[in-house]
Amino acid sequence: MEPNRTSYVLAGFTHRVGFRVFQFDCVENGRARTRHTVEADLSLVRKYGIHVQDLPLLCRRLLDRGTDGDLAPALTFSETEMIACAEESARDHARRGKPWKRRTEAGDAAGAGS
Repeated sequence: MEPNRTSYVLAGFTHRVGFRVFQFDCVENGRARTRHTVEADLSLVRKYGIHVQDLPLLCRRLLDRGTDGDLAPALTFSETEMIACAEESARDHARRGKPWKRRTEAGDAAGAGS
């Protein structure tokens, strides 16, 4: 017998004043079962330097940590989780060394018009 495979597929998102709300379909063994939402406070996202385009993946990770049986249909990406993401990102940047910087020499295409 094949093990039960559960995954979460992004179904879309909406905006609510100050929040982005992501909808995910819980798919078990290839069949959509339930809809879950995860909301993220955009002011906290900015405060902790989290890129908005990273939010769907971060919200899905939150869902992946639970199991369908114990997950509420509506979750919040908490400030504590955002802090952990920001700290992980800072560690990753520190391991890589100096971040890439745009050249600003005269005549440089990347710096032209800046």
